[in-house]
Amino acid sequence: MLMALREHWPEYLMEAAEIGMFMISACVFAIILWHPASPLAAALPHATVQRLLMGIAMGLTAVGIIYSPWGQQSGGHLNPAVTLTFLRLGKVNPWDALFYVGAQFFGGIAGVLVATTFLREAVAHPAINYVTTKPGEAGPLVAFAAEFGISCILMSVVLRVSNAARLARYTPLFAGALVATYITLEAPLSGMSMNPARTFGSALAARLWTSLWIYFTAPPLGMLAAAEVYRWQKGAHAVRCAKLHHHNDKRCIFRCGYQAAETRSPQYMGSTV
Repeated sequence: MLMALREHWPEYLMEAAEIGMFMISACVFAIILWHPASPLAAALPHATVQRLLMGIAMGLTAVGIIYSPWGQQSGGHLNPAVTLTFLRLGKVNPWDALFYVGAQFFGGIAGVLVATTFLREAVAHPAINYVTTKPGEAGPLVAFAAEFGISCILMSVVLRVSNAARLARYTPLFAGALVATYITLEAPLSGMSMNPARTFGSALAARLWTSLWIYFTAPPLGMLAAAEVYRWQKGAHAVRCAKLHHHNDKRCIFRCGYQAAETRSPQYMGSTV
């Protein structure tokens, strides 16, 4: 444990900062698009258009974070469900997984706290409510199924794209596109979380624990299900690394197939990623 903390603490802090920035972005764009005092909110009365713009904003935020120098080094998980899935796939060491998950929850809480400090009552307004996620009118069971489904699809896409030689470098774009699509189309069912740390950061600030079990269980179960299907179809050896973007010069702290192959052949990275 101490060795992991001593050697990999920069990645842990990067993960915390990344999800913190994601939450700040969510709060800012939610205020712009939904707060009654926002001119844009008044000009866009149609909820679907508002969700579309929010989806684009948050999809681009996710892409920017994953492609950033910090995202390139830490792997850009931003999500305990992602980290636990790669732990199951044997690509993350257990202590790293523990510290990643802890950092992600801390970052989610800190991001909402920072947004609240600077934006004050705007974040607490009922129209924003700290960007909490909760089941829609269809109820908690539908929300659970929706969260499970979108999480499963996201991880399926990430695994297939990140392990495809021609597409691996574009994994953040695929993930960002799915985030944008889900916010636009799926948010009325569950609030579109896919991320226990993201939901908890908002819930803690709002003191709103409505159906929290959904967001702690459905995303990990959905992603783990996708991982099991991938392992069954391709084999565990087909998962190369836990990074969402590996086409860079940043160090990798994971059980990395790219590094092993590069050791065998200096030309490997240039020919397969």
